[in-house]
Amino acid sequence: MSGAAGRPAFAVFIATSLDGFIARADGRIDWLEAANASVPAGEDCGYAAFMGSVDALLMGRKTFDTVRGFADWPYGDKPVVVLSRSLRVLPEGLPPSVSLMAGDPREVAAQLAARGHQRVYLDGGETIQAFVAAGLVDEFVVTRVPVLIGEGRPLFSALPKDQFWQHADTRSWPFGFVQSRYLAQR
Repeated sequence: MSGAAGRPAFAVFIATSLDGFIARADGRIDWLEAANASVPAGEDCGYAAFMGSVDALLMGRKTFDTVRGFADWPYGDKPVVVLSRSLRVLPEGLPPSVSLMAGDPREVAAQLAARGHQRVYLDGGETIQAFVAAGLVDEFVVTRVPVLIGEGRPLFSALPKDQFWQHADTRSWPFGFVQSRYLAQR
């Protein structure tokens, strides 16, 4: 899958609580970590296959800050672009595959296309919301986790107009996760 008009395709692979939140209000994902304890060893709910289908990641600053707190860098040598309006220099100790970018979604899409990227994993609530509002997201893979957290950071926000999506498939697991894939209708 490639994006329209010479831009990369943007795909989202994300987990939400049953009530639609991707993190608590303070950014913590402890509810997701607790739910992952019920996932059998070796089951990744399609994550490795998805990661194999993208040639880069584009993540927002808050998501980057969360990932930096992990014990190990989870993306190997896959290019990771951090989108930030305020960060001017990346912190020390990151792999050379990590870079920094700024701009609105269309500018960023053009910069990623100029780097030769064809399919980009989009991560981070505000970043996803901005790309959805700009009509640039091509695919959503949303995994609903059977927990209600009551409040937090929502996956979606207000849009300038309705967007219609085609349901591609849904799968579920005995531990309660339900994953649906949607493709943009253009």
